[in-house]
Amino acid sequence: MNIAIIGCGTMGMAYAGNLAAMPGVKVTGVVDINAGRAEKAAAVSGAKAYTDVDTLLQQEELETVAICLPTYLHKPFVLKLAEKGLHIICEKPAALTLEDALEMKAACEKHGVRLFIGHVVRFFPNYANAYRQAHSGVIGTAKMAHFKRYGSYPKGMDGWYSNHDQSGGVILDLMIHDIDFACWLFGEVESVFASVIKREEPEMEYAQVTLRFKSSAIANLTGYWGYPGPFTTQFEIAGDQGIIRFDSNQVQSLDIKLAAGLSGEQAAVQIPSSPSLHDPYYDEVQHFIKCIQDGSEPRVSAADACYAVEIALAAERSARTGQPVIMGGNAS
Repeated sequence: MNIAIIGCGTMGMAYAGNLAAMPGVKVTGVVDINAGRAEKAAAVSGAKAYTDVDTLLQQEELETVAICLPTYLHKPFVLKLAEKGLHIICEKPAALTLEDALEMKAACEKHGVRLFIGHVVRFFPNYANAYRQAHSGVIGTAKMAHFKRYGSYPKGMDGWYSNHDQSGGVILDLMIHDIDFACWLFGEVESVFASVIKREEPEMEYAQVTLRFKSSAIANLTGYWGYPGPFTTQFEIAGDQGIIRFDSNQVQSLDIKLAAGLSGEQAAVQIPSSPSLHDPYYDEVQHFIKCIQDGSEPRVSAADACYAVEIALAAERSARTGQPVIMGGNAS
């Protein structure tokens, strides 16, 4: 499998290290407009460094491309690569609007290529195990859940995370992990209610979202950019016969922030750690590559990724209006 990486920031470096170690995969090119970052990713992955995508596409024979670019650049690159007949693994969220996400999905279907969006939380062992436990009946019928995700305020190139029109803010960029997981756990959402607090100096964005599901389950989600402590994830899933709890601060885990160290820079965004042998980003990409090779369906589909964007945007709308959003209408 010949694969290229576009974008060599924190996530691009994580991909570079993982793909270089993956059997049956060859990283043939890495691209970043910052030549120094491209060279560092090339050194880690054994690939050739490029500073523009067109040159990469002209010079390399590719099957798949990993897009690790800022969110606002996802759509144009997905459309460009789909037209070239290349399979695409793209970091989350899929896009800034539901319309863009659906256009990306449709373009890949039109050109007969696969589109995978990196909702990696489904691959974290503790979350995947909680999903299995909740659906096994061990806690009875799962009816309520609370998810928390706290991290420092991310610093991307040119401060793009601070620009809501480029990142979508804490709900679309950070909380969408837990939105996707909650939807995987409980199914379709009936209504969304949200509140957001923002501060500019020092930068902080804090969101609370309540999702009511058609199954009658309820999930409360908290997302926090600007947290002064270590990256923290917590969840509690309650059924009528028990509770499943997880707190990342109480679990000994493998620190995969080493990907930032490989780049020689401070990480632009904190990456949660995992106690597994391979980090979940490795398992996720390996899973997507297997799906390309054997035609199987992925754990997270492009439709799932579009739905996560739809729910996140409904939460944004609720936070703006102060009113709940009933799903089935216009969530953007």
